[in-house]
Amino acid sequence: MTRKLGVAVVGLGMAAKPHALALQALSDRIEVCGAFARSEAARRSFTETYGFPAADDLQALADNPQVEALILITPPNARQDIVTLFADRGKHILSEKPLERDLPQARAIVETCDRAGVRLGVVFQHRFRAASEKLAELVQSGTLGTVHVVRANVPWWRDQAYYDEPGRGSYARDGGGVLISQAIHTLDLMLSLTGPVASVQAICATTPLHRMEAEDVTAAAMQFANGAVGMLFASTASYPGEAESLQFDFDHAAATLQAGVLTVHWRDGRVETFGGEATGTGGGADPMAFPFDWHQSLIADFAEAIRTDRDPRVTGAMALDVHRLITALEQSSESGRRIALETMT
Repeated sequence: MTRKLGVAVVGLGMAAKPHALALQALSDRIEVCGAFARSEAARRSFTETYGFPAADDLQALADNPQVEALILITPPNARQDIVTLFADRGKHILSEKPLERDLPQARAIVETCDRAGVRLGVVFQHRFRAASEKLAELVQSGTLGTVHVVRANVPWWRDQAYYDEPGRGSYARDGGGVLISQAIHTLDLMLSLTGPVASVQAICATTPLHRMEAEDVTAAAMQFANGAVGMLFASTASYPGEAESLQFDFDHAAATLQAGVLTVHWRDGRVETFGGEATGTGGGADPMAFPFDWHQSLIADFAEAIRTDRDPRVTGAMALDVHRLITALEQSSESGRRIALETMT
């Protein structure tokens, strides 16, 4: 029997639930050596709920020789020092999105892991949904032809109580609003299917529906590197919240990804559907209303990457692409100009 991969879990807030459920399901190949949060109450609640051992000292957890990897689920502003602590001890890193609050700080985390010679994976679990994987397969095979039009729609809802948590929706803790905290998943999946965006023109705003520092709505036009044109709408002010969607017009078909279902309308009249029943994705008032299967597949891939000495399917370098896009969207809104992504360094 293959020895289990020893992992530490740091950050035990709301986003930890799907990770914990995934780790329970992967207990035949992954062992949680310790779970840490600054709050003793959070540690106790998490470990009592999921049965993992608590760690009350972060330094000791990083020094534990049984820990081979870290699953990092803290808010973005608490990442760099923890990544440095674990990476310098040879521990591989699987970080929640976003890597950090902005592009330079995200790049610093990538560079920290590169210098330490450890793998860096990022939790963009939407890539691991069956429908997403099927569309990626069709794109890579060339069956659909070239993409010409892209529509990304994230009409989500968060009530004010969500933003009343200290730091949520702020630049200091989260790095922004709907773009970096919610739409980042859809944007990452889009880029994995279309390739890079060349330029954007955007409007970001905070509606009267929320009291928060950063934006709760963004509307943008996108020009892709291959010449395709795209549109983005992202919001947490769209009551009661609907499933996000990606729509693509290719040479030979139109393809729509929505709520875990892929529908392909071929230009010869055929219609094909892939994926199981539609599932929630956290678009409504409950941010965690989605299954943990995608996290399970992503964590399993990360563990296998460590075992076989390869990159995980979603690397830190890949995550910089979506950080670059979000930075360009924000700068376009601030300046009122079209922004070329080649200027994002």
